[in-house]
Amino acid sequence: MENRFVLQFEAQEEMLLREAIALWGISKRALTAIKFGGGDILVNGVRRNVRHVVVVGDIITIVFPLEEASEGLVPQHGKLNIVYEDEAVLVIDKPAYMSTIPSREHPESSVANFVLGYLQEQGLASTVHIVTRLDRDTSGLLCIAKHRHIHHLMSASQQQGDVIRHYEAIVYGQTKSQSIIAPIGRKETSIIEREVRKDGQFAHTDVEVLEYGRLNDCIISHVRLTLHTGRTHQIRVHMAHIGHPLVGDELYGGDKRVLDRQALHCVSLTFLHPLTKKLLSFSSELPEELRNLSRFSKKLPPL
Repeated sequence: MENRFVLQFEAQEEMLLREAIALWGISKRALTAIKFGGGDILVNGVRRNVRHVVVVGDIITIVFPLEEASEGLVPQHGKLNIVYEDEAVLVIDKPAYMSTIPSREHPESSVANFVLGYLQEQGLASTVHIVTRLDRDTSGLLCIAKHRHIHHLMSASQQQGDVIRHYEAIVYGQTKSQSIIAPIGRKETSIIEREVRKDGQFAHTDVEVLEYGRLNDCIISHVRLTLHTGRTHQIRVHMAHIGHPLVGDELYGGDKRVLDRQALHCVSLTFLHPLTKKLLSFSSELPEELRNLSRFSKKLPPL
């Protein structure tokens, strides 16, 4: 069983084994993989099938099959700023200019490459499962599941609104605190760019103004943003849509002369742990280049 992902729990009442397994959020697909893909199901250390009846106090052990990384994901060894780690999840503070996953333009040195190398160093038979993803030029906190089952649980938690992310950004203009509810879809003339469009997916972003300032001859706003959905480029698209693109975000109307990446950082991440159900919360300070944009600004009165 070494190097495998294993779940162990105690039966709380008499029921079929498959019913007890379902109570722990193990999907039918995962159960099929366990049964036929090299996993195991034990009750009090004895292999049992899912029609076995468990009673109160029985110890159920689920041994998951070995996981293999996709052929295109190459393990690399490099520094990861790990904020939190346990047997189920990793929370990482990602720097700007590092992709979350490999792409055609940046096939190596992504978070996924380094995490896979890190997992292999630990001798874990698992691959990388991104829970919360950040754009290459966005910095801050992101969460990674160490196993497919954990990713399944956290994806369900995200859909229920139990994974909460807050960002801070520097945007052009004197904006105001507001909620932006506007559907987002792919721009027809681009494979990368998104836009607000009627046939897009529902998207909701809350904006809170923290301070105003000046950047050269421009008024800027330092804002805190809460994502209620997770569409691609959501914050960048929504802020550009209301006329306040992010500083440095050339794709959506910003200017790279002051900053060569979008001024966006994930400052906090809160979620229910998929196994313990304990609420975990993590924070990350703005990087120096973003703090300097605000620090040297002349404060303006709020609207």
